[in-house]
Amino acid sequence: MEWALRRPEAGLTRLPTPKGPGARAESEAADVALAAAGDQRAFERLYRLHVARIHSLTRRMTGFEGDPDELTQDVFVRAWERLGTFRGEAAFGTWLHRLAVNVILNWRRSAAAERRWIEDGADVDLLASTRFGRAERMDLEHAIAQLPPGARQVFVLHDVEGFKHEEIAGMMGVTAGTTKAQLHRARMLLRSWLER
Repeated sequence: MEWALRRPEAGLTRLPTPKGPGARAESEAADVALAAAGDQRAFERLYRLHVARIHSLTRRMTGFEGDPDELTQDVFVRAWERLGTFRGEAAFGTWLHRLAVNVILNWRRSAAAERRWIEDGADVDLLASTRFGRAERMDLEHAIAQLPPGARQVFVLHDVEGFKHEEIAGMMGVTAGTTKAQLHRARMLLRSWLER
C-alpha cells in the first residue's frame, strides 16, 4: 500500500493514499481543501496532476506569439492566489481550465501582447500567400500556430477543447456570430495549408 505523509497540527501521521475509480477525485478534493488552507505540498500535487494539460492549452492558444511556459506559470500563480474562490461546484480541473483560458485571453488583451499581434485583415493575406514546399509541409500543430490570433483561439476552444460558440463568445467578449466566422476562417486556412 502506498502512503502519504500529512502534517496536522498535532504532529506527523500516515494516511493511506486512496486507490480506485473515485479515489483520484477524492484525493484531488482533499488536496484542493489542503491547498486552500495554505498547504504548498498539496498544491504541488495539484500542479503535477494538471500542468501538462494547462501547458498544452497555452501552447495551442498562443502559437508562436507567446511563451507557454511563462503563461502556464501565470495560470498556476493565479490559481494559488484564487484557490479560496473555488466553490467545488465543478471539478477542480474544469475550474483551472477556465482560469487558464481567462489568463490567456487577458494576456492577449494586454498592451505588450497587442504589439505582437498582426492587425486583422493583413494577417489573412500574409498567411494565405505563404507557400510551403513538400519538404516544408506543416503538421497540424504548426498550422494551428500559424493561424491569426482570433481564429486560432476560437479553433482551439471550439474544435479542440469542445466549447460551444456561446461560451467562447462570452470568454472573448464578442458575439457568437463572430466566433462562427472565426472558426470558418480557421478551418479554411488550415485546409488550404494542409492540402498543399
